[in-house]
Amino acid sequence: MIALAQLRRPAIFALAIAATASLAACGGRERPKADLAAAQITTIGVNSYLWRASLETVSFAPLLQADSNGGVIVTDWYANPSNPGERVKVTVTILDSDLRADALRVAASRQVSQGGTWVDAPVQAATVQKLEDIILTKARELRRHTIN
Repeated sequence: MIALAQLRRPAIFALAIAATASLAACGGRERPKADLAAAQITTIGVNSYLWRASLETVSFAPLLQADSNGGVIVTDWYANPSNPGERVKVTVTILDSDLRADALRVAASRQVSQGGTWVDAPVQAATVQKLEDIILTKARELRRHTIN
């Protein structure tokens, strides 16, 4: 019985060394390098080019909310100093991790001052479309600069 136990001990020891050596080999591989120009950037929950371009585009107004994981940017009311009787609020939603036009939604609210109170007013669809175009153009430029 003692001879059997003495044979097991070297076998267990050899198995432990083999397991340790195989685990050590796992850490020696070089990790793949990230492609910064890829359409999907996963350090945040949404496409980073759309996110950065959106933040730059609405930087004229103070931010109420900026959630990079959910892809939502909400500005506070902004009144242009040259037209203080009107103010706007913008919400940008990024829906995907791909740099695509349908991954972006912009909504705007507008109010005008009437008798000292703010009254909701319509926003032209062209205004929202123009904001989306500006964001998409900036996002493409950011991506292009990252590639080069």
